[in-house]
Amino acid sequence: MANIFGNVLRKLRKEKRYSQQQLADLLFVDRTSVANWETGRRVPDAILISRISELLGVDTATLLGITEYPDQKPTVIVVDDESLILQGELKVLQEVLSDMNIIGFNKASEAVSYAKLNPVFLAFLDIEMGRANGLDVCRELLSINPRTNVIYVTAHTEHSLDAWDTSASGFIRKPITPEAIQSQLTKLRYPIHGQTKVADLNQ
Repeated sequence: MANIFGNVLRKLRKEKRYSQQQLADLLFVDRTSVANWETGRRVPDAILISRISELLGVDTATLLGITEYPDQKPTVIVVDDESLILQGELKVLQEVLSDMNIIGFNKASEAVSYAKLNPVFLAFLDIEMGRANGLDVCRELLSINPRTNVIYVTAHTEHSLDAWDTSASGFIRKPITPEAIQSQLTKLRYPIHGQTKVADLNQ
């Protein structure tokens, strides 16, 4: 998969006429760190992403590739540790979000690793996933990209108050339905105008 972050970083660095060494010096890192970022071998942490954004004069959304690639399908991830439930959720989401790239994950760690390399527009997260906690996963996703929309999908409504403290966009009770998804799409913190076409359920 294309290294979106690395490509954007290289483009912005060259526009500023910085060499890799000059950028590294300004960020107080080794030149090989910049080289690794640009080739996709590694991704900087949230603090460095913020520092890079400020130095290059762009917001984090641009740096992460969200606004640089307006024609790219928005990516939606779904995280649930129960395979049968995940398959059912993917089916409903593919029906409703027919023009988006939808990817499912059984393991929260894999979802976070994916988000470090790819801009995620929307994440549907279970809250209780064995050792993983969806609230913590939400915080990790937002530290990687503050413009990721997060919607919790859970049967445990007692977590609803804690969920709102994580800057999530919404909350859906299991099982998810097309109507519930449509309702939540109107409440997203960061909608992509012109790209969030929803299937007409009345057809």
